[in-house]
Amino acid sequence: MLRLRASRAGLQVQRLRGPGIKPRGFLRRYYGYKRSRKVGMNMAERLDSIIIGGGPAGMSAALVLGRARRNVLVIDEERPRNRVTHATHGFLTRDGISPGEFRRVAREQIAAYPSVRFIRDQAVEIAGSDGDFRLTTLSGESYRSKKLLFASGKKDLPMNIPGLEDVYGRSAFVCPFCDGWELRDKPLALIVNGPHALHFAKLVSGWSRHIAICTNGPDEQVDEQREQLAARGIPLYASPIRQIESSDGIVTNVLLEDGTSVPCSGIFFASKLAPGSDLPVALGCINNDQGVLDVDARGKTNIPGVFGAGDAATPMNQAIVAASMGSVAAAGIVSELAEEDWTNRI
Repeated sequence: MLRLRASRAGLQVQRLRGPGIKPRGFLRRYYGYKRSRKVGMNMAERLDSIIIGGGPAGMSAALVLGRARRNVLVIDEERPRNRVTHATHGFLTRDGISPGEFRRVAREQIAAYPSVRFIRDQAVEIAGSDGDFRLTTLSGESYRSKKLLFASGKKDLPMNIPGLEDVYGRSAFVCPFCDGWELRDKPLALIVNGPHALHFAKLVSGWSRHIAICTNGPDEQVDEQREQLAARGIPLYASPIRQIESSDGIVTNVLLEDGTSVPCSGIFFASKLAPGSDLPVALGCINNDQGVLDVDARGKTNIPGVFGAGDAATPMNQAIVAASMGSVAAAGIVSELAEEDWTNRI
């Protein structure tokens, strides 16, 4: 019997409610969630699956499982990583939709399948094994489930660059596939260092040839590429960043400690990421060399009965990829449950 607990250090009530949001009615309209005490479940009921995370991966999985007539609970903190952005891009038929509207429409469609329920909470403790997992939430509610799906995503760690928060989601982004089109042909600053800096420059050059690299401090690995960058007209700045200057959320300059001002209209930066939940690793799930859950073609981890999908299990952090992985993992869960049901019918 496994028993584990995720760290609660540093968790604040604000984190469960969303930044600066107080009216409960607004939360219900925006996300469509119920508090756990209204869900009407108890430890006597064993669900087919619990999904931890209510983003594109989690909701896609919930849709597939609901259509398969499986009893499912989705536990979500309502802290989507893309909440700072105004639009979701690259999602066929939904290109440009706001994150809030995306979630609202998804919830509305999933509501057609009554075996799927949602709560706004955080999973903090798991015990048990394949066929009978026991999960406890931060609010103290307990649930049982045959299978677990971690669609818990990633979280951005603070960059500690003054002014970056003012432009993040408006003119500073982490994913050129998601937001490069909106910044096409504009002068861009790339805040990046380490071995991936050159690749990042090559990638972003497809959207704009007017780019400059700011390493936010000396970086030998990037400095070795200075000649290659200079040959393509890409300046390299190694001085630490003093301030991101902006007007109404739009970047105007990256001001460096040595007094240099790098004019730009947009920023792409390589954010530092951490898993959205510590529970998978605590449960014994293995991460691959890219730092995400190691899953097979059906989303299965190395722990029986435990699946992973979305940003928690891929470095390709795009909504459409996450949704696809959620659908695949849900199909894997349905297949396992079908085999078990078949065996138990005798």
